[in-house]
Amino acid sequence: MSGNDPHVAKIAALIGDPARANILRALMDGRARTAKELAHIAGVSAQTASGHLAKLVDGGLLAMAKQGRHRYFHLANSLVAEALESLMALAGERPVPKHHHQARIAADLRAARTCYDHLAGRLGVLLFDRMVATGCILPAGDAEDFIVSAEGRRLFRQLGIDIDALATKTGQRRRFARACLDWSERSPHLAGALGAALAESCFQRGWLQRRRDSRAVTLTPAGATALAGIFGLPADQLAAPEDAARH
Repeated sequence: MSGNDPHVAKIAALIGDPARANILRALMDGRARTAKELAHIAGVSAQTASGHLAKLVDGGLLAMAKQGRHRYFHLANSLVAEALESLMALAGERPVPKHHHQARIAADLRAARTCYDHLAGRLGVLLFDRMVATGCILPAGDAEDFIVSAEGRRLFRQLGIDIDALATKTGQRRRFARACLDWSERSPHLAGALGAALAESCFQRGWLQRRRDSRAVTLTPAGATALAGIFGLPADQLAAPEDAARH
């Protein structure tokens, strides 16, 4: 690749390698992993993984932190996660896996998951749609950016989120509230600093629970009740499809 190539082409080339793509996808839950773990996920040797990780760090897609003898890798920032989520949406949905366990994992990811540090999947899209429909968040000129209305401030106050304080802490490298195209739902969910604060509030209150080695998250019964009340939604809309079918 010549020195005249645009930077976007270099980034695309980094993501385009299957092993590197698998490494990046594995880190989309916002957690850090060791080189050994990522080598296993990518299906390559430790030496090959080390080369891939060096390229991803050099390209600004990953960051690395040392802790004792181990090196931990994580996505460089939320923009990387949002770009990956959009690419996955463009790539199209995969066929439903035939194996029951794989099908269950795929269904769980589509129901509710993290996209770096904010909420995605059917739950994330449902809450975003509700905030738009009730005027809690309003378009801010750019089609992807949003501002919070007076009604939205009341809603987020119930979640323990101080909009003014959050806006003050938001740095120049991160937008306050933006739409992120959800790869499984083909509709936006809420990203940016506000999306991260919403997800963190739900985790802190025990309304959402993380799963080990997965981006999928579990919406607890208490969480379903609380979010239904705050967002003005019927409780069955927040239930998993198979749970709703039982009622």
